[in-house]
Amino acid sequence: MNLKEAGLNRKLQMQELEEIRRDAYDTSWNYKTKIKASHDNRISRKHFKVGDKVLLFDSHLKLFLGKLRSRWIGPFIVEHNYPYGAVDIRNIDIGKQFKVNGHRLKPFYEGFTVKVVEEIPLDHHPF
Repeated sequence: MNLKEAGLNRKLQMQELEEIRRDAYDTSWNYKTKIKASHDNRISRKHFKVGDKVLLFDSHLKLFLGKLRSRWIGPFIVEHNYPYGAVDIRNIDIGKQFKVNGHRLKPFYEGFTVKVVEEIPLDHHPF
């Protein structure tokens, strides 16, 4: 084989390698977009109306302050909704208003009554 044929053969091999790399990149890109679309479809969107009561996630809570301590503080009242998920909330006690990301909020449900349906003593034997 002469040098000209070897150079041409090497050039073709490099082009094939570049095509394989490009195909792998395209396949990876398509996979990532499908997974992102699937993930985005499963995310539950939170829509708050003005006047709703919400709880705020306290991300500054240290891990070992209390194992059973709730990480949600509030309730707060929704004052204004901005595009892209930002929400103005107002503290009920202090009256201070501030803007937070809507992902850090969850609805506050009040007025639940706990009813005991049936009470069975531990020493009771049914038979």
